[in-house]
Amino acid sequence: MKTKSQIINYFYIILGATIVGVSYNIFLLPARLAAGGISGVSTLLFEVYDISPALTQFAVNVPIFLIGWLTMGKDFSWKTLVGTFWVPFTIYLTQNIPVEVTNPLLSSIYGGVFLGAGLGIVYKGNGSTGGTAAIAQIMKRFTNLSSGYAQLIVDGIVVITSIFVFSLELTLFALMTIFISSKAIDFVQLRTSATKLILIISEEEEKIQRIIRDELDRGLTKVQTVGGFSNQEKTMILCVAEQHEAVELKKILLKETPHAFVIFINASEILGRGFSLDKYYGQKL
Repeated sequence: MKTKSQIINYFYIILGATIVGVSYNIFLLPARLAAGGISGVSTLLFEVYDISPALTQFAVNVPIFLIGWLTMGKDFSWKTLVGTFWVPFTIYLTQNIPVEVTNPLLSSIYGGVFLGAGLGIVYKGNGSTGGTAAIAQIMKRFTNLSSGYAQLIVDGIVVITSIFVFSLELTLFALMTIFISSKAIDFVQLRTSATKLILIISEEEEKIQRIIRDELDRGLTKVQTVGGFSNQEKTMILCVAEQHEAVELKKILLKETPHAFVIFINASEILGRGFSLDKYYGQKL
């Protein structure tokens, strides 16, 4: 059963990475959109020095992966290796693809959709495509920055640089691509939006409490309920989490408590500590 699950995960990673590579050659490179990440770096170097994007991505990812492997250990798994190098391999194989979209508006929309869908599929397989995501993980390990801020800093440097290489107009289209791809990733992973209200009913109440508190560092509320079919009293756990936290919780629950009844609900706005207020009392930002 575990072997079957691993095969499915690797299938997701290869499929998603293939979509990422093909969408880069069809949409992003022809339209000259440096939409952050290592793909953005390769687009800039191709424009300035005519260096093959596949070669650039491979060359940049090798030291990043080695540094990540040495500093992060088991967090950089074989799945990360596959995702990291399958993307430039796909870009190399499809570099002469006869289909391309040069219109920056169309490329930012459809490129963002396909790029996000591909990355979302990779993440569903518990994999990674390396690049700036790997840099963000390394930065998080050695700084007080969150993964989101670290990713924003790295991608922001790439996008800002594109202003000087291309134009402000193309940079704005690149930002549109990043935004659309993030929404596509959300849709593929949970088919929902940014903040989640999570309702959990399970016989393993204490285990779930520990997972939410220790793994997510989130609070929770317990509500006593009565099953409509069994008439037995059960505890329902309510938890509010950010999108990436909800994705992580989903993975953990599927592994640790596969029989739990779980509902993910879109929460349009959350007021309170950890969301509109600092997460901890006396926290200094």
